[in-house]
Amino acid sequence: MADREYAYYSGCSLEGTAVEYDISVRRVMEALGIRLSEPEDWSCCGSTPAHTVDHLLAAALAARNLTIIEKMGFNTVITPCPSCMMAFKKAHHRMKEDIRFKDEVNSLLDEPYNLNVQSKSALQIIIEDIGLEKVKERVTHVMPDLKVAPYYGCILNRPPEIAQFDDPENPLSMDKIFTAIGVEVCDFAFKVECCGAAYGVPKRDMVNELTYKILSMAVDCGANCVAVACPLCQQNLDLRQQQVNIRKNTSFNIPVLYFSQIMGLAYGYSPEEMVIDKLVVNPDSLISSRITLSQWNEMKAREAEASKAKKKEKKNIEKIEEET
Repeated sequence: MADREYAYYSGCSLEGTAVEYDISVRRVMEALGIRLSEPEDWSCCGSTPAHTVDHLLAAALAARNLTIIEKMGFNTVITPCPSCMMAFKKAHHRMKEDIRFKDEVNSLLDEPYNLNVQSKSALQIIIEDIGLEKVKERVTHVMPDLKVAPYYGCILNRPPEIAQFDDPENPLSMDKIFTAIGVEVCDFAFKVECCGAAYGVPKRDMVNELTYKILSMAVDCGANCVAVACPLCQQNLDLRQQQVNIRKNTSFNIPVLYFSQIMGLAYGYSPEEMVIDKLVVNPDSLISSRITLSQWNEMKAREAEASKAKKKEKKNIEKIEEET
């Protein structure tokens, strides 16, 4: 039985190239007692390119979807894709601040948007509405070999006056979630550096350089995988490694997973259910050591007993040496 219900806007990417993100988010939300209701007849939000052509049309594309959600009776919509989320947030923000702009946008819509819907990322819902205690309670499996570099990208928490979640320079939401589910988090300095994904076609050399820097920092901080919350970032960092290796004479082979896939694995879902095989760089070597929480606790208890026995033995030896 669901504890909460939210509108859920998957967006275009999660219906196609990032379907594993959609599936993993839906299953994690279900595990956490969240029911998702998808708007009927939703359309593209305009995302990254629309505002470069026409700000009014870009806002109308986003507002059309927000109007549908508003009519469903929801005041919050979960938008896993940062580009979609920021399209919604920017349209809402400008319409709220500029009445004339709001009227112009609504004149393009069949029905007006009345500014009653908040768009939030899946991360924000998990942190603010569900809470870390419940995140931790749902864990059934441990992945002891996983060392994660949490990569947030450049738009998830920016600009802060519009995003209104987490720190724009040192976000911690993913870090906290991974810590709660027992995954080792590395001190990753390039959390919010741009990977250049939006310029992947016209400026390949620049994007390769940015990707190289992010992957290098991930390796340098001791990570063996990167976690993301953005379809563009995931595809760029995952797909482009071979290009970077050729250009920079490197040998990157670091898996790039969605944070929701890692959560799902910790919640007992199989790699198949998390659509792990869709990733270009295979993470099987890292997740094959996954064990149940009870097995992990038993192993730690044995290690503690062994450590205790070793200390006792050392103490006895020291005592004998003192007596002699």
